[in-house]
Amino acid sequence: MQIADRKAATAAYKERKSVAGIYAFRCEASGQSWVGRAPDLATIENRLRFTLRHGNHRQRSLQAAWNALGPEAFQFEALERLEDEDIVYVRDRVLKERLAHWQATLSAEML
Repeated sequence: MQIADRKAATAAYKERKSVAGIYAFRCEASGQSWVGRAPDLATIENRLRFTLRHGNHRQRSLQAAWNALGPEAFQFEALERLEDEDIVYVRDRVLKERLAHWQATLSAEML
């Protein structure tokens, strides 16, 4: 990769629009679900799987299920996207409210 190409790729990454939202991480084998909120839905699945692979996820029930059943038993799903909210404190409040809604709806644990 040329230096100019690398700079252009870096600039494009920094300027991309992140989409906040609510997601579910489900275990098909056990029927368990976990829900969480993220400021960038495009990156959260990779972060989740990375911490689980290394055995240091803070949600113990999720880590235990991952260790017992393996990565192929889990599905990631974006439940709700919040694309239009630019004000951080408003976005955080809305995400918190929607997370509580999805936790109750799915009878899921919080991430």
